[in-house]
Amino acid sequence: MSVMRAARPVNPMLVSLAALLALSGLTIGSIAVFGNPQAASPTIVQPLFRKAPGPVGLKKGGVEEEIQITDSEPIPADAEILDLSNPQAMAEYGVDRSMEVEAAHGAEPQHAARKALAKAPIAGVFQPGPNGPLPMIAADGRTPMQVYSRPFANPGNKPMIALMVGGLGLNVQTTNAAIDKLPPEVTLSFVPYAKDLQNWVNRARAAGHEVMLEIPMEPFDYPDNDTGPQTLLAFGKAEENAQKLNWLMGRAQGYFGVVNYQGAKFAASPAANPVLTALSGRGLAFVQDGSGSKSAFATAARSAQIPFAGADRVIDAQPADASIDQQLLTLEALALQNGSSFGAGFAYPLTVEKAAAWADGLAAKGYALAPASAIVKARNGTRH
Repeated sequence: MSVMRAARPVNPMLVSLAALLALSGLTIGSIAVFGNPQAASPTIVQPLFRKAPGPVGLKKGGVEEEIQITDSEPIPADAEILDLSNPQAMAEYGVDRSMEVEAAHGAEPQHAARKALAKAPIAGVFQPGPNGPLPMIAADGRTPMQVYSRPFANPGNKPMIALMVGGLGLNVQTTNAAIDKLPPEVTLSFVPYAKDLQNWVNRARAAGHEVMLEIPMEPFDYPDNDTGPQTLLAFGKAEENAQKLNWLMGRAQGYFGVVNYQGAKFAASPAANPVLTALSGRGLAFVQDGSGSKSAFATAARSAQIPFAGADRVIDAQPADASIDQQLLTLEALALQNGSSFGAGFAYPLTVEKAAAWADGLAAKGYALAPASAIVKARNGTRH
């Protein structure tokens, strides 16, 4: 006599994994989940500073094995609440009203109230610099990485996925869209050449986003690929790179770390160590955006003893619906496999739209959306 058994509940993370494999046409042992599919695939590089519109150049990226994941700090119970629809509160926070998004056709602004991160600068973690205040480690040991990171807790020890969206500050519309449409757990990185950069940082932190500062570093095709006048050069004089770094860091306050903009040539040069050592000495983290060689940046970061994490995928290397969907599913599979994954993207309207919709469904699938700082801390085994 046959016996009927009750159906077992479906594991949503396995559904994600199955969906990824179905999309990519691969088996369970496929390289897309367990190997390094991007090592041979091109990545579009969007320039920070250019004379003509449009993306320039192709770079290649890779993926390294991950290390053990640990939890980060809990969200404080007394975290400041900021009503973004209140002009008085916005003015007190230092946010320029001209940067707000106007609701179309009478629609309510998105995310009318969020938990704001502490207003920058925070006492004790900055000092005067030649071009503006510079980050520093406080006398009591607090670091900018520690005080400017978005708090994060993962009590269920769920697989963590972080997403960083960059190239912000140059275009008002796209920057506003990223700040307002993306969940506050998404980390935002800003171009140092942006006008009113501190206002943008204030606005992002008021909406709950932790922020990073993009540091232009020399690519192999420099200066044809123009990364701007403050680019750190692979064979530049040490004092000139130091002056440029101080100029870049002095552009704003409130970032927990810096992220490379390009820099494949710079990462493999002797000039990388003193620059990353200087950043480490100021209590900052260093994040690699997924372009270029992750191993070269990781080696330089280890030598400089700076907290480091490299993006596992550039989600919009091919800025098309199907490609972005597949890369987001890949992040889910990598998080399931390794305990965490880290994606990076550019502030294309399509990227913001797709990432926002995807992020809304992560909790139901059993994942924790984490800020980039939580991945840095986890992969370095520290609460730095």
